[in-house]
This record gives sequence, C-alpha cells and structure tokens, in this order.
Amino acid sequence: MPLSDMLMTKRHLLGGVALTAFATAVVSTSGTAFGAASDVPKSDGEVEMSDVLKPGALPEMALGDPNAKVKIVEYMSTTCPHCAHFAATTFDQIKTKYIDTGKVYFAIREFPIDPQDLPAYAAFMLVRCAPNGPSIPLLETFMKQQENWARVQDVRGALLQISKLAGFTQESFEACLTNQKLVDDVNSVRDRGSKEFGVSGTPTFLINGKRYAGDMSVEAMSTIIDSML
Repeated sequence: MPLSDMLMTKRHLLGGVALTAFATAVVSTSGTAFGAASDVPKSDGEVEMSDVLKPGALPEMALGDPNAKVKIVEYMSTTCPHCAHFAATTFDQIKTKYIDTGKVYFAIREFPIDPQDLPAYAAFMLVRCAPNGPSIPLLETFMKQQENWARVQDVRGALLQISKLAGFTQESFEACLTNQKLVDDVNSVRDRGSKEFGVSGTPTFLINGKRYAGDMSVEAMSTIIDSML
C-alpha cells in the first residue's frame, strides 16, 4: 500500500493514546540531551570518516565547504523530539559560527527510529522530492514545526499544508509519497548508519571520526569543534 494511503488508514499509529506512547518511545530510544559546556559529551566510539563520507543510496544533503577541517554527519529522525530541540536551539548558531565561515562541513542523513514511523518517512520523502531538489530549508521547517504535524491526528493533511508552502501541488505530494524506491533508499541510508557506523538513536553525530550520541547545546558542540580546528 502506498505511504500516502497508509498515512490515512493507520490512524492508530498517528493519534490519541498510541501517539503519546509512540512519542514516549522515541524519547526513550533517542540519545541523551546534553546541556551546558560542562556537560560536553564523551565520544562513545570511533568510525572511519573516509568511509562515512563515501556516497550512499541518496545524494548527500549538506552545507558548508567539503574541504573544511571539521566534518559532521548527523543521523536524525524528523519525529525525534531531541532532533527538533537541536534544530531549534543549536543548529542555526553552529551554522553561523562554523558552517558559513568555512570551518565545518555538515551533512544530514535519514534515520527513522522505527520502520512503522510513517510520519518520519513521509517528511523525509517530501524533503527529497522538493520542487527544486532536496531541501534543507524544508527539513528545517518540518523540524521547527514538529508539534504542528507529527503530533496531530491528521498528519497527512498537516504535511500537505506545509509542503504547499515549499511549492508542492496535490499531485506532486501524492507522487512523492507513492515512490517506493525512495522508501527503499531511506531504509538503505538508515541501515548503513546502523550497520557500518554504530548509529542506534537520534540524533547521532559523527564528527571527524568520533561518534557522539544525543542532543547537544551550542556550547557543547562548539567545544568539540574548537578542539578539532
């Protein structure tokens, strides 16, 4: 069944008590939230960054200079509350301070927490199907408005309204959510992160060969970046 139809028929995944339980599960399986600079997270493992940066099933969604000294890959889910908190409180300042100044290359990859998390898949797919190509601005909108679409009963309708602001029509919206290859590619990105790089929750950041699990404040991420410059 196409994802667009599943979003309409599987209301038990999207509303009421089940939604509350789902949201709780996401929080419990996501990484720890880190606050002030004194709480800078320790790396929970190492990865080969040259392997991380190799092309995957989908084109990289990235900002900054690919030759920057510090390279960050974030694995995230569009329905993850910790990811939304990072997007709302940390990412913009990191972008201004490091990405826009050529010090950091920052890539974002899909990691739906649960294969049955239909809203997460739908949002990721719409970001990939944006009229002018994969759209980080649309992704940022979904993250900053997460409560307005991921926590409502009519997820499909809420996503459609946001997507129309990015240039989608009803037809292009439906076409995107019935693209099975795109679903498979999102799963491939997720599976690669899990199997090859040890990603198990969101957000997870791979920074110059070190893996950090959990939300981070501006101070915490800045401390890590500064130590690598």
